[in-house]
Amino acid sequence: MRKITLSNGKTVEVSCLSCALTSGLIEPDGGVVFETNYFHAHQDVAYPIKGLIIVASKRHIKCFDELTEEEMIDYMQVLSKIRKAQRDVLGIEYVYYFYNEDTTHHFHTWMVPRYEWMHEFGRSVESVRPVLLYARKKMNTNENIQEVLAAIDSLANELKK
Repeated sequence: MRKITLSNGKTVEVSCLSCALTSGLIEPDGGVVFETNYFHAHQDVAYPIKGLIIVASKRHIKCFDELTEEEMIDYMQVLSKIRKAQRDVLGIEYVYYFYNEDTTHHFHTWMVPRYEWMHEFGRSVESVRPVLLYARKKMNTNENIQEVLAAIDSLANELKK
């Protein structure tokens, strides 16, 4: 079991955060953004950045090559639909995608939007960690949380169409 601090300051103890989220054991703030038979998409629970979406496999696997053919097709469709919604609804021009196999959770991809305020941290992969830490420490305000929750609703509504 691991202790994980969520963006709202709440600490949870789980063996796999992805399993807890995709199974409904932990409800992400704002709820589920999009869900299919194979994937679960939600706002990242650790960092309050509007439109930062995690797409997690419902199956507990670690690597991309463990996906079945159906899951691979679904994965690409899910990423594409969410990305279009990020652009159309939230005006997000650019997104960084991250997936790592040595995670403590199971297979998931981060869709990290790039905003103007992030440019001071750089424009490469090395800038992402400082951006995330800044968001956790400095953007955990009621006003920003309300914007993040509104963005979740907007994305979820767009993806239901």
